[in-house]
Amino acid sequence: MRQQSVFPSPKQKAGHSFLRPALEQHKQRPTATRSKTLSTVNSPSSITSEASFETAIVASLTENGGYEQGQAADYDPETGLFRNEVLAFLQSTQPSAWERIRSVHGADTETRLIQRLCREMDLRGSLDVLRNGFTDYGVKFRMACFQPESGLNPDTIALYEQNRLKVYRQVSYSGKNRNSVDLVLCLNGLPVATLELKNQFTGQNTQHAKRQYATTRDRRELLFAFKKRALVHFAVDTDEVYMTTRIEGRKTCWLPFNKGHNHGKGNPPAENNYRTAYLWQEILTKDSWLEIIKRFIHLQVDEKEIAGRTVTTEKLIFPRFHQLDAVRKITAHAREHGAGHNYLIQHSAGSGKSNSIAWLAYRLASLHNAADERIFDAVIIVTDRRVLDQQLQSTVYQFEHKTGVVQRIDKGSTQLAQALQSCVPLIITTLQKFPFILDAAKDLPDRRYAVIIDEAHSSQGGEASKKMKEVLAATSFEGLKASQERDISDRSGSEQEAAWETAEAGGLYNADTYCADTDYDPEDEIREMVEQSCKARGRQQNLSFFAFTATPKYKTLAVFGQEGESGKPQPFHLYSMRQAIEEGFILDVLANYTTYSLFFKLSKAIEDDPEMNKKKAAQAIGRFVSLHPHNPAIQSVIFFQYENSAMKNFGHSYPASSN
Repeated sequence: MRQQSVFPSPKQKAGHSFLRPALEQHKQRPTATRSKTLSTVNSPSSITSEASFETAIVASLTENGGYEQGQAADYDPETGLFRNEVLAFLQSTQPSAWERIRSVHGADTETRLIQRLCREMDLRGSLDVLRNGFTDYGVKFRMACFQPESGLNPDTIALYEQNRLKVYRQVSYSGKNRNSVDLVLCLNGLPVATLELKNQFTGQNTQHAKRQYATTRDRRELLFAFKKRALVHFAVDTDEVYMTTRIEGRKTCWLPFNKGHNHGKGNPPAENNYRTAYLWQEILTKDSWLEIIKRFIHLQVDEKEIAGRTVTTEKLIFPRFHQLDAVRKITAHAREHGAGHNYLIQHSAGSGKSNSIAWLAYRLASLHNAADERIFDAVIIVTDRRVLDQQLQSTVYQFEHKTGVVQRIDKGSTQLAQALQSCVPLIITTLQKFPFILDAAKDLPDRRYAVIIDEAHSSQGGEASKKMKEVLAATSFEGLKASQERDISDRSGSEQEAAWETAEAGGLYNADTYCADTDYDPEDEIREMVEQSCKARGRQQNLSFFAFTATPKYKTLAVFGQEGESGKPQPFHLYSMRQAIEEGFILDVLANYTTYSLFFKLSKAIEDDPEMNKKKAAQAIGRFVSLHPHNPAIQSVIFFQYENSAMKNFGHSYPASSN
């Protein structure tokens, strides 16, 4: 039998260009460094193995990502830390604090300090310790120095440069066995991420990496203990990336961390590179990784009453790729172009929109331009969801332990006006409150606002949205009055006359000015207002809209979108429904459905009656039948009976209903 070579043929090489980066990177490395690894990369037995994949990632991180390569033997399974790295960081960056604590502990300083750090991480979690440090005998220590919002303080920039990022290969994480994990990323001696790598040439992929985490990665080991050490775990192959923040054996929940390809799952081809190269070339690099730790990772705490007692659950939220990508691209555009632009973020159901809004709001509230000037004086979130309100406040508080950062408007328009005047950074309100703030807007100063709209639809472009633009864009009451006058003047003869009469009778600003004498129901009326609002007001220089929606109508795209290459409006950022379906976050309702037909017969009592419009009567009866509460109830019974009979064929049945 002819033995098959494991080394790829020329045809295979041409079809798998991601084998080239490792060789190219090692060719560019210094000779002293290349000599250690070049033979390994070139060997036929390793080019199809995980080792070459691992080598390429480490080379990229150390040469271009701001990392150094550490020694795996430095990891201490008992503390779950790279002990020497922690002590070196504390002594070099905080010498005065080190001397103070040494005067307390003497020769036991190192041991006592590590013990204190471990207790704090076990109690509060590594994320909180990284962000807020720890205290021992009244001496405060930082465990990370994050990049400041502005460059006004050179000392904070200098501290940021002192962070020590290291990557470790084949780390033995247990004192009970010799198991090792492929890569561990470390920040100032604290492990923050683990990576299990698979190369498709070995016949393995991310599914095998997930299984390895589930079966051989014990969550009782400190490295994999929830929130105590590593914050996130990645299953990576050359095509896809998955992540989790909690190892729970076979119950571990994995989320995709992929860019998406052709509006579906996966990743696009990368010329002369791995499809997943963005992970270590964009996400894990120093500036990006530290920003994620500081501004994105979030511990979500939920409390529920069960059987008379309060049960608390915790979930560590790590952003999915589209969430991170959307927030970064939006803030980058706003930083460069300032206020006065609209953004439509079309994220499908299952996209984690609440977290995206919370992250974006926090970023916009502290965003500075190149001249170190704040871009927005206040960020206003328009929503009716209390869940988002609570989540936003919890998220922001984790980032900044400051009171008065978030204010919820629940006491009327006066409270909203006061919040705007006092420059509260984050304001949460409902769309309905804006028409009632005009009286309090007289003293509103000239400021820039970011307005984030949760689940934007055609009504956001209608009457209430136009009033909101008028309130925030007017620098004074006179400016507001002038804008109203221009709007009325733009109307045609009879409409203009009626509008002036209404304005003079009820005050300049009156909702009836725009809503009188129509035959439409409220929904139709709101939809018609979209184009009117867009034409009458347009975009304001001091006002930016950030509209989130899963299914925008064309008019929503026209109001909030931007012109694409085809000349048609398109969203600023897209996470498609197709990608959400393929990634398993929502079901494809078109793939499995059963139609239900409704039949009814109409006849005219008097055939020759000219007053009877048969077509309109059919429409009216159809609406009545569709909307009558008996109809969905009957449909539910029919569906239940059909499903129950179908299940009986398989030996199953639904429990009998009491209704």
